[in-house]
Amino acid sequence: MNPDPRIDRPPPASPLEGIRVLDFGQYIAGPGAAMVLAELGAEVIKVEPLTGDQARHIGRYGESMIRAYNRGKRSIALDLRSDAGREAAWRLIARSDVLIQNLRPGVVDKLGIGPDAVRERFPRIVYLSIAGFPSRSPSAGRPGYDIAAQAESGLMSVTGEPDRLPQKVGVPIIDAAAAHLGAQAVLAALFGRERTGVGESLETSLLEVAIHLQATTWSDYLGGAPEPTRIGDGQPNNAPAAEVVATRDGHIVLSAYADEHWARFCRVVGRPELASDPRFASNLLRVANRAALREVLRDCLSQFTSEECVTLLGDNQIVAGAVRSYREVLQSADFRQSEMLVEARGAEGSHYQALRLPYRLGDAPPHSPTCAPRCGANSDEVLAEAGYDPDQIQYLRRIGAVA
Repeated sequence: MNPDPRIDRPPPASPLEGIRVLDFGQYIAGPGAAMVLAELGAEVIKVEPLTGDQARHIGRYGESMIRAYNRGKRSIALDLRSDAGREAAWRLIARSDVLIQNLRPGVVDKLGIGPDAVRERFPRIVYLSIAGFPSRSPSAGRPGYDIAAQAESGLMSVTGEPDRLPQKVGVPIIDAAAAHLGAQAVLAALFGRERTGVGESLETSLLEVAIHLQATTWSDYLGGAPEPTRIGDGQPNNAPAAEVVATRDGHIVLSAYADEHWARFCRVVGRPELASDPRFASNLLRVANRAALREVLRDCLSQFTSEECVTLLGDNQIVAGAVRSYREVLQSADFRQSEMLVEARGAEGSHYQALRLPYRLGDAPPHSPTCAPRCGANSDEVLAEAGYDPDQIQYLRRIGAVA
C-alpha cells in the first residue's frame, strides 16, 4: 500500500499570516484583490450591505462571481448609513492592516470612511481604492465597469474583424487584472510599511489597467507607428503571427515569423521551397502577402488534427496552440498537471471546484480554500472579536444595523 504523498508535503505558504484585511468591495475588482491576499494567508472580512454584494442579485453569473472571488473570507453585513453600523465598521478598521473598496465614486467619503478619514486616524493602514476612471479625471464621478474600460482604453478598437463591429474580450479581463494589480500594490505598500511604519493610500482604475494591458501596442503607436486597427487574427507587423489556422478537426493558433522559425516550419511540414518563395522570403514580404500566406498555411496543416499539429510543431520549437473549449481545457493533461483546480469547502459540507492563484510559492501546496461565505454569515463572531458583547450584538440586530 503506497503512503499518502500528501503526508510529507509542506504546509501551504502563508506569507501574509497575521495581516487583517477589510473588503468593502462589490462584484470582481475589489473582492478579487482581497481574495488574492486571503489566498496568501491574510485574514479577510467581507463587509457587505444588509442586502449583500450586488453580485448576489444578478443571477447565476453573479453567484459565480461570488464563488470565484470571495473564497477564504468571512462576511459581516452592516448598514453603513446608520451611526451604529458605521461605529461597528470603525471598530473593524481599528483592528485592520488593509482596507479595499471599489464602491461607486464618492460613496466611502459620504459614509465618512474614505481614505483621508481612515488614514488620519490609523496611519498604518494600507487603503486601496479601485474606480472606473482616474480620481482626478473629468470622468471620475462616472460609474465604470469592465466593458466601459475596454471601450475607452482603445482595446475594443483593436479587437475583432476589420469589417465587423468592435468586439469586447470574451471575459471581464479588466476587472480580473485590476484585482491582481490592486493586490500587487497592496503587497508593495505592506513591504514599505515594514520599513517606514506608515501605510499608504493607493488608487487604480479600470481605465488605467486596461491601457496598461496594451503596453506593447501603445508603445508602438507612441513611437510613431500608424494607429492600430482591427485585423481579426494575426499581428499587424509580423507573419505568420497569431494566425488562426483550420485543421482537420478544429483550429490552431500559430506564430513563426522570425525567418529562422519560418524556414523551420517549411521544412517540418515538408514544404522547404516555401522558405525562399519570393512572396514569403522575409517577414516584411509575408506581412504584405498575408492572404496568400494563410492559404498556404491551410494547405500545409489541414491534413493534421489540432493535437497532431501542436505535437509536430512544438517538438520542433515552433509556437502553436490548439484552440480549446472549456471542456477540452479541463480534459487536457497540461491543465490537470497544473493543479489549478482546487476544492473549496464550507462549514456545512458545501463544496465546489475553483481556480487557485496562477503561481506557486516554492514547494508549498495550493491552499485548501473555504467556500465564499453567505452574506452576513459571520456577523456575530466578527462583532465579538471587535469587542461587542452578546447583548450589544442583539441590540445591533434589533435596530437593523447588522444582519
